[in-house]
Amino acid sequence: MLACEGDGGRGDSAGPRRHRGAPVRHLIWIGLAALVFAGSTARALAEDAEIGMVKTVQGAAFVTSGGTKAPATLGLRLHKRDVIETGADGSVGVTFQDDTIISVGPDSSLALDQFDFAPAEEKYSFVTRMTRGTMYYASGVMAKLAPEAVSVVTPVGTIGIRGTRFLVKLDDKK
Repeated sequence: MLACEGDGGRGDSAGPRRHRGAPVRHLIWIGLAALVFAGSTARALAEDAEIGMVKTVQGAAFVTSGGTKAPATLGLRLHKRDVIETGADGSVGVTFQDDTIISVGPDSSLALDQFDFAPAEEKYSFVTRMTRGTMYYASGVMAKLAPEAVSVVTPVGTIGIRGTRFLVKLDDKK
């Protein structure tokens, strides 16, 4: 309890006055602040969580993460919203947490828009956005557990995944 010296406006000097409500209000505010901080920290950690890793790289290949473009390197950890880009002689192979394998060919751009793989919570989402080039896709666990949660978005349509392998090639010709 919080003790204050003085008579507290009672007109006597019987000793310290005890305020019973003040510490509870302070604890409530501290608790609320902790919850807000924990929630924002959890969201930030989820956004920064590793979703996959670069397993192969050849030629000119880059990953843009958090607005920073850097060369793709073996072992580079990938995150939600990263973008993989390759030059005329470039290619990148990636393995994701659910064992999905994606190979990005020359002159390609692939954005990793969404990735949530939490089987214990039955939370699944894997959305990529391809704007140019070629990509080979081999399904992992997520496409088997929740095929409706996996898709590849292209300028000409969206590919729904149903636990399979396929190749996407986007021509520059209109």
